[in-house]
Amino acid sequence: MTPLKATADLETHEVLNQPEPPGDRDLWRDDPALRRALAASGAGLEALAGYGAALGRADLRGAARDANRNPPELCLFDSGGRRLDEVRFHPAYHRFMRLSAGAGYHCIAWEGQPGGHQSHAAMVYLASQVEPGHCCPLTMTHAAMPVIAGAELPGDWRGAMLSRDYDPSVRAMARKSGVTLGMAMTEKQGGSDVRANTTRAQRDGEAWRLTGHKWFCSAPMSDGFLTLAQTDRGLTCFLVPRWLEEGRNGIRIQRLKDKLGNRANASAEIEYVRALAWQLGGEGDGIRTIVEMVHHTRLDTAVAPAGLMRAALREAHHWVAHRSAFQRRLIDQPLMRAVLADLVLDWHGCLALGFGVAHAFDGHSDEDRAFSRIGVALAKYLSNKLCPLVIAEAMEVLGGMGYVEDTPLPLLYREAPLNGIWEGSGNVICLDALRTLAREQRAAEALAARLDAARGLDAAYDAELSAHRDRWPGSVPEPEARWFVEQSALLLAAAELLGAGGAAVAEAFVRTRLTGQRGRFPGAFPLGAAESALAAGFSGKA
Repeated sequence: MTPLKATADLETHEVLNQPEPPGDRDLWRDDPALRRALAASGAGLEALAGYGAALGRADLRGAARDANRNPPELCLFDSGGRRLDEVRFHPAYHRFMRLSAGAGYHCIAWEGQPGGHQSHAAMVYLASQVEPGHCCPLTMTHAAMPVIAGAELPGDWRGAMLSRDYDPSVRAMARKSGVTLGMAMTEKQGGSDVRANTTRAQRDGEAWRLTGHKWFCSAPMSDGFLTLAQTDRGLTCFLVPRWLEEGRNGIRIQRLKDKLGNRANASAEIEYVRALAWQLGGEGDGIRTIVEMVHHTRLDTAVAPAGLMRAALREAHHWVAHRSAFQRRLIDQPLMRAVLADLVLDWHGCLALGFGVAHAFDGHSDEDRAFSRIGVALAKYLSNKLCPLVIAEAMEVLGGMGYVEDTPLPLLYREAPLNGIWEGSGNVICLDALRTLAREQRAAEALAARLDAARGLDAAYDAELSAHRDRWPGSVPEPEARWFVEQSALLLAAAELLGAGGAAVAEAFVRTRLTGQRGRFPGAFPLGAAESALAAGFSGKA
């Protein structure tokens, strides 16, 4: 049923020059860059098309607002004072979880289909454009699979994780139709330095009992958590089930974090009180075990910012295409076009880089695996440093309206810093990248091969790649780590764009991102680069 239009002829004035609400959108069909990125992937494009169309509906945007305006509620006790330790969510949150789980967000990479990791990355990208909060438990369920798959655990955790059923009921894994997993690693005293963790694990037959505190527990209503605790042999990885057949496990929620963004999702501070846990990996090999999960979550944190940017740019483009100022549509004004085009180039580079890395996750060769390790660090760093800047500029395009919660821009702006902090902030990522290149010759060779593959396609790119290697012919001094990673990531994004065959966009990216022919802020770049970038971003659609 088509809803009635709002009344524009009011008693005191007529509403003019205000863009109509966009109505239903199709996030798949109106994104030619995404479709090109996946064209040769072998991914199930029909399923992605259905998912993108569903997410683009106007009622889903309304549900996203509901989920974020009605954040999770902590229920520690029942009316009689009995302990619950439960988190309850608005129905809109459960709606997104059912949609995304049903589409296979968390499991499609492990179902044996071609292009599974690229399909998963596309779902991360699409979901982040509408309601990014619900992505957290699904991303972690996806990323935990390599850690869980080979473990000897009581019950079929792997089968439950592969289920596309969303089952939020409070009961043990064996009696559920599907499960999600969370993560609890960070402690007060250590932060990213998890070797400083003090949570203790004691043997209890075939299982363990954990006692300690976790400063951040992501998605505390998940059915299990990957966590780290100290044994006599050192830091060890464990799976802690949320519910047991005999009742609640010894996981006590202290409080929910009052976060800047990601409001639809719960993050908690918890204590383990002799919580039952099952060992994953070797005793004392906790970091080596859980790093595989971190590797896969980092792909999501590299791709999600491109989705956030895309959503912000779509709002900005709709606004300028339907609003006039000074007797001209905003989109026809040269300076506005230059700003938008510059932002679109950032998004194009991050999209190409993210899906280039996702393609390596689908590969089976040693080179693919090596490239994925260094590529995901470069993509995560670049995308997350650009994301807040792009969204802030898109907000400014709308002026005062962009600062108002009637638009999605405030939600996107609050979300923009998250992926840069999660799974390694900027310094951690840059130092990880330097260590990877120093210790893994195959990773350094794989990166060099990717960069060399674009040689001969653009003279400016060739010159900048040579200058980059001349600047850092050997080891990189630690104080220059950010400079090196930024430049490496920009070169890799340019190489991906050049290899994809979009000459106009690639040339503009190289000219404005690598050669220094631009100012510091968006829109301050050479005449002539704008038109091709803007057209490639939106294909004339409003």
